[in-house]
Amino acid sequence: MALGLLTTLVSPAMARTTTPDVDATRAPRQRRVCPREGGLTVACQAIVVTQSDGVRPQALPGPSGLGPFDLAAAYGLPDPRGSAWVWNGRKVIIIDAYDNPRAEFDLAVYRQTFGLPPCTTANGCFKRISQEKGTRLPRADVVWGQEIDLDLQMASAICPLCKITLIAATSPQLPDITRAARRAVSRNTSAISNSYATDESPENNAFESAYDQAGIAVTASSGDVGYASTFPATSPHVIAVGATSLVRDTSPRGWDETAWSGGGSWCSTSFDAPPWQLSLVAADPSGSTCTRRSIADVAVVGDPATGVAVYDSYGSVGGDNWYQFGGTSVGAPIVAALFAMANDAVQSSAYPYPARRIYEQRAALHDITSGSNGNPRNDCWPASPDPYYLCHAQVGYDGPTGLGTPNGLGAF
Repeated sequence: MALGLLTTLVSPAMARTTTPDVDATRAPRQRRVCPREGGLTVACQAIVVTQSDGVRPQALPGPSGLGPFDLAAAYGLPDPRGSAWVWNGRKVIIIDAYDNPRAEFDLAVYRQTFGLPPCTTANGCFKRISQEKGTRLPRADVVWGQEIDLDLQMASAICPLCKITLIAATSPQLPDITRAARRAVSRNTSAISNSYATDESPENNAFESAYDQAGIAVTASSGDVGYASTFPATSPHVIAVGATSLVRDTSPRGWDETAWSGGGSWCSTSFDAPPWQLSLVAADPSGSTCTRRSIADVAVVGDPATGVAVYDSYGSVGGDNWYQFGGTSVGAPIVAALFAMANDAVQSSAYPYPARRIYEQRAALHDITSGSNGNPRNDCWPASPDPYYLCHAQVGYDGPTGLGTPNGLGAF
């Protein structure tokens, strides 16, 4: 790829992000990137801000939404800029369906725009492979291509010195997606990101063993429809990542963060809680508690109205290729990259499952105490029998945001 061509694409205006508009009366329209699937078919958990018709993605000439420096400031992370790429010994693997033939080009534009060092096939930073060893990449897909760009660029924003490998599954069917996940384990990685979801069911749960990978941080999106069944996030072996709304304010932190109304949470009907979660979760005021696996474990920004900037040129019909994305797909690669960058959980025998580290180091998180993902149309509402904390942020653990959002690398 001729990266020198990027100088014609990146203007000074593109190097600046704009503050998302979160006025409820002027909130941007948005839509799911992938149609909601069911059965053995997973759906990506990305949401894109659209034009006024609510259908066509809003393409812009420069970044709109949060960039790497915003994320670093909000979550107490090191400045992501660097003059050259020198591998830090960490690797993040991204699992998605299908292929995006423009993925490396789009990643290059994103990183150059924000002053991140190049991550290319040529310098050994980026790799794109299929779910099966020695086979060609699957067919390209514009819809999943947006998810691929989102995932690669969020991992880059958090850990620009990590190696990044995209494993493209042949389809969004669980047999293919989990085959890709199993291949990831064999590639000596620090963290694996899974930005997709379907419902819990006996048929789907049979694939849970693909996510049981001791010593590797496996993240999964908690879902984008509020309180609802979401697999593989309910696997007790993954770090389920919820979502928040994140805006600048005048507080000492400089940011206000609340639970996003669309972020997923759930009390599993299939899986027992891991011991580190069950020992922590306290009863809600009504006295009821989810005694099985509950999600989420941790959260980051996911509200599309306060979302992130992503560059996507695949399938574009114009010259404006910047978009604003949200959804819990934002969080899975971000949290995977945090684990990769910290690397403590992967190296320590004390944490065979890195999710446990979040619970034991929860003081190193921003506790999110306001916001809700419950509404009268679902099963988590004050009049329902489900524990109130599963769909309302509160002090300590809650469903929409888990234990909170990153405050440095201490919890990872």
